[in-house]
Amino acid sequence: MSDTVDGTDASAEEPTATPLRAPRGGVPPVSVTADEIARAADRLAAGRGPFAVDAERASGFRYSNRAYLIQIRRADAGTVLIDPVGDGTDPAALLEPVAEALSDGEWILHSADQDLPCLAEVGLRPPALYDTELAGRLAGFDRVNLAAMVQRLLGLGLAKGHGAADWSKRPLPAEWLNYAALDVEVLIELRNAIADVLVEQGKTDWAAEEFDHLRKFEAPPTRRDRWRRTSGIHKVRGDRGLAAVRELWLVRDRLAQRRDIAPGRILPDRAIIDAALTDPRTVAELLERPIFGGPKQRRYAELWVAALASARESPAPPPGPESNSGPPPAVRWAKRKPEAAARLEAARAAISAVAEQVDVPAENLLSPELVRRLCWDWAGSADTAAAVEDVLRAGGARSWQRRLVVPALATALDS
Repeated sequence: MSDTVDGTDASAEEPTATPLRAPRGGVPPVSVTADEIARAADRLAAGRGPFAVDAERASGFRYSNRAYLIQIRRADAGTVLIDPVGDGTDPAALLEPVAEALSDGEWILHSADQDLPCLAEVGLRPPALYDTELAGRLAGFDRVNLAAMVQRLLGLGLAKGHGAADWSKRPLPAEWLNYAALDVEVLIELRNAIADVLVEQGKTDWAAEEFDHLRKFEAPPTRRDRWRRTSGIHKVRGDRGLAAVRELWLVRDRLAQRRDIAPGRILPDRAIIDAALTDPRTVAELLERPIFGGPKQRRYAELWVAALASARESPAPPPGPESNSGPPPAVRWAKRKPEAAARLEAARAAISAVAEQVDVPAENLLSPELVRRLCWDWAGSADTAAAVEDVLRAGGARSWQRRLVVPALATALDS
């Protein structure tokens, strides 16, 4: 395959959309019980070709990131909607027949990184993967959401509007189920259409490497000091104030986890910051703050006051950010390590030039974090290209990425 890219113009006008307001075969019933799910699995196993897969969560409503509805479509099988929680049975055990049915075919997802973790949680892991959203990025499309790609490549307009809904709600409204079924209705056709674009552009092998990497990717462990990401924490100064943020955040997180409610619905970040700045010492003082006037905040007022008291009595300041081997934020480089800042500027320019040439977003061409690590740690080499190749390979860059960017990065680092 040549690295010279030709083919579809990413700025091509989208066709006029034909509205697709409902699935062609109607909205299927939701499979809830073990028997219903087993029958749905049998239908899928009797079908042919790849599986279109999607999942709906309750982000912003629940603490967990679990799947509350799973949609699967296959040729000659149609669409099945599966409720992995409604039966009360362990979801992984409940979905064993589905996992078996899906164990020998390609899965097609849109924005697979969003759904793969919650699917793995219930025992569903793809043996092969095709991500239509990622394929759109590699093709150079400026808009890669599902509706935009379906309109552009298939000329259809999807009925949207419930993606951010609380999918833990039961029973699920009929219009939500219609939306969910539409998310997989034309996913197989979309996969074939974007695959044709990648063939024309000479990027099929690139996509295959990306999909395999995504399928095998495991997220790093969550940092222990997540409380430092509280929105508005930059307004808080001093150890006591930071300790207050930490204690309030930890109490809120325990409550949210126990009740499976999104933390912000128990106590918004702005309330944590307000309390850290004003330091109310009694329930009455706390409730005088306008931001704590709601019933949810009143319900837990004594817990918030106790958390603030604990912060005041803390004998030591809160710990700093966890140490790691990564570089500091790039905005600090000019003062701390100006030669690294110069390398980073040259490397970013080189990556941008290659990205423009091959019509792939720079962040998909090479991880920005990997570029930063390379430039911060760079100590020179007698063979710059070989050294860059080694760093990128160790950092997880795929072969197609290394083939494109190593020469450009080597030139930038030698300049």
